[in-house]
Amino acid sequence: MPVATIEELKKVIALSDLPDEHLQWILDHSFYVEFEEGGIIMRTGEVPDFMMMIVEGVVSFYMDKGGTLVHFFDFGNDESTGGVTGLLPYSRMKTSPGTSFAVGKLRGFRMHKEHFPELERLNPAFIQRLIGYMTERARAFATTQLQHEKVSALGKLAAGIAHELNNPAAAINRISCELTKRLKENYGLTEKLLQQHIAAEHLQRIRSIVEQKEKENADKKKLSPIQRIQKEDEMNDWMEDNGLYDNNVAGETFVDAGFTGDDLESIRNDAGKEAFVDVLLWVENLLSSQRVIKDLEEASTRISHLVGAIKSHVHMDQTNDLQPTDIHNDIENTLTLLGYKLREKNITVKKIFCDKLPPIPAYIGELNQVWTNIIDNAIYALPKDGELKIETTCDSKNVKVKIIDNGAGIPGGILSRIFDPFFTTKKVGQGTGIGLDLVNRVIKHHNGDIKVNSKPGQTEFAVCIPVAEIKKA
Repeated sequence: MPVATIEELKKVIALSDLPDEHLQWILDHSFYVEFEEGGIIMRTGEVPDFMMMIVEGVVSFYMDKGGTLVHFFDFGNDESTGGVTGLLPYSRMKTSPGTSFAVGKLRGFRMHKEHFPELERLNPAFIQRLIGYMTERARAFATTQLQHEKVSALGKLAAGIAHELNNPAAAINRISCELTKRLKENYGLTEKLLQQHIAAEHLQRIRSIVEQKEKENADKKKLSPIQRIQKEDEMNDWMEDNGLYDNNVAGETFVDAGFTGDDLESIRNDAGKEAFVDVLLWVENLLSSQRVIKDLEEASTRISHLVGAIKSHVHMDQTNDLQPTDIHNDIENTLTLLGYKLREKNITVKKIFCDKLPPIPAYIGELNQVWTNIIDNAIYALPKDGELKIETTCDSKNVKVKIIDNGAGIPGGILSRIFDPFFTTKKVGQGTGIGLDLVNRVIKHHNGDIKVNSKPGQTEFAVCIPVAEIKKA
């Protein structure tokens, strides 16, 4: 082991210009340490008691995020860190939020925090220098933290989009197969109609009935499950009474289209008994084709709606400047993108929106992350069949948004910590621990404020944002 000397301490940039007597004092109150490549300097959750002064090598810090170590920062003997790391004077760090490793051979000195008060009396200016390094370290961590949060938010958004797009995309695939099948069947069914010498006026009357049913269905309320079962039973009874039950005629197709036994009787009287079965199968195929085309339209509309919500949510094709935005539209888009999570828990969403909500100046992409984080947290906290309530109110000066859930609530002992960086109540792997910290900073960036009140059965996040233009620094 090398002999600990003042000359070794002078290699540390933060200490290089200190008087020899001060360096000697630091040497007398520190101890020399060495770590080999990959050596663990401190683990997640350990209590940091020492300031480390790096003579040679690099300390690589990995933040513990949901049980996964993610590289955050490297401390070396350079101008940005001054060669000092670990616990610095006036630091509020209680436990290590991650694990530190040695890169290359690491040599340096460690000083216990119990010596910090005496060091400050000895050289106050040096303590201020260390505080400056600590401030720069906090700024660098915040920048990295924001980058990780953006990546995390993008990952959540991508997962939500994939989940939301999967259903209509799969539906389109099924519909295309069904429609292809129906079109092929139409050749044979039409051929049978021609063999029955069905006249054009008969087809015209069938067309009129179908169009009339479409018009009636547009004005009717959707059948309840019980009403639908009753209608299908009535249709099946009619078909059985008329010897059609074994002719592969799908009674539910006619019920979907609003047909009754009387309507089918009318078609039979018009077409004749001999041709009736062939006519009925042809009409059933027509109605089924129309139904799957309507399903196709709904699925494609759903995809278009999702794409529109995505573009608006991430503020695509727009600048990052301050722009007016419709908060109601932004919240609706967020709910659309998180729709699969709401459906998984069968969560009821109740919206009470201000009628005359003005557009507010905002950094739209940032503000959308506020709604995403708060609503996503509320969904996580809610039980199955829970309720999420979103209220907006406004006046000439401010817009207020309340997001309320009827989950178990936030324990009083941790309520004051929920906006702290890296704090999370979620299980390992289910949260980043930095969402609400980002929310708080974004709201402050908009000159607004955020408050939270919680008790069992009701947790409320209240966001207040000024209507006036934000003054840029």
